[in-house]
Amino acid sequence: MKASVVYFKLGLRNILKNRRRSFVTLFSLAAGFSAIALFTGYTSYVYQGLALHAISGEMLGHLTVAKKGYALGSQMDPERYFFSSAELSQLTRTLETESNVDFVSPRISIQGLFSNGTASVVFIGEGIVADHVNRVRKAIADESGLPMPPLKMDGGASAIVATDLARIMGVKPGDSAVLFASSLSGMANAVDIEVADTVNTGAQATNDKYVLIPFSHAQSLLDTEGASRVQVMLKDPAEIDLHRVRVEQLLKESGLDVEVKTWVEMSNSYQPIRNLFNMIFLFIFSIVLTISITSVINTMGMVVVERTREIGTLRALGMHRSQVINLFSVEGMLLALLGGFVGILTSVVLAQLVNRLDMSYVPPNFSEKVALQVDIQLPQLAVIFVFFLLLGTLAALVPAWNASKRRIVDALGHV
Repeated sequence: MKASVVYFKLGLRNILKNRRRSFVTLFSLAAGFSAIALFTGYTSYVYQGLALHAISGEMLGHLTVAKKGYALGSQMDPERYFFSSAELSQLTRTLETESNVDFVSPRISIQGLFSNGTASVVFIGEGIVADHVNRVRKAIADESGLPMPPLKMDGGASAIVATDLARIMGVKPGDSAVLFASSLSGMANAVDIEVADTVNTGAQATNDKYVLIPFSHAQSLLDTEGASRVQVMLKDPAEIDLHRVRVEQLLKESGLDVEVKTWVEMSNSYQPIRNLFNMIFLFIFSIVLTISITSVINTMGMVVVERTREIGTLRALGMHRSQVINLFSVEGMLLALLGGFVGILTSVVLAQLVNRLDMSYVPPNFSEKVALQVDIQLPQLAVIFVFFLLLGTLAALVPAWNASKRRIVDALGHV
């Protein structure tokens, strides 16, 4: 214990003795720490936003239940991959027996022509139960604090139209339109709708063609009493993969041949964007790691050169090689420790500054602005801090090891 205190005092004294060099090293470590912490906080905020967009914006819920092969086969033979009315009832009853299931919401995917009476354009959309979607939006709004007003689908024929589609077709809330589509049997069909509201989908790919209509109207349009798939909302979405397996097994035991996928698997944007950010983080991390290691090794190397005769004296007085290594390792650890503390303070201050500036931007392929926020979290800072502490200690081992191997006579005669 006393030896550790001595190492600590000597290390701190040597850091203060070479203030200018120590300051440069501290600045390098603190800047590297802040860069990693801020980018980690930014990506954390982006991931949270993407998750909320997938669950609520894309209306994927937590789990999606469909017949096996639905993703590929439904385009060529939609009727084969639809749940019948009896299957839908059985599926709903079975899912509601699972304690972690909050509610079950049937969905129908639709596509066809959107007409304002003068012109027609291609549309894609969903038949939804508005009450279910609004429950999800309210829950996410309460959890995240983000504004998520309920969908206005009060009337039986009311529909929600994407903002760009409404602008292209010249319709606004209160106007009427017609949706044309093929029924499951291949017959042409149409339903009248009233535009209840417009909403930005958040994605350029869908904001000029997306329509939401009541589930019963979607059934009428496709001439069916069933659903194409079912969305499942969980009470506790933690460890969602385990819940997916449990739900799939439960439905299999009830005689339903289905596949269950999580919102991560169903989302078109979440995983690709996350993979991109992970690659960017790896690139930034590699640069910061190289600079930080080089800085510590350079500083400790200069210290070893300047204190070679001191090392020889200590070795002549009986200090072991391991003690020499410990002495310089503690000094490197202290540099990393101080750099980490400065990095934490800098990261917190800069994060607060960025968040207060209320900046926003439009990401590629998005149709609306996204807030530029940094979500600094204590566990993330703790992991980065421990990493930098180990980094500083290990980086100091290289010059410390070289110093311990020098012959005592050569060290004492060093000029």
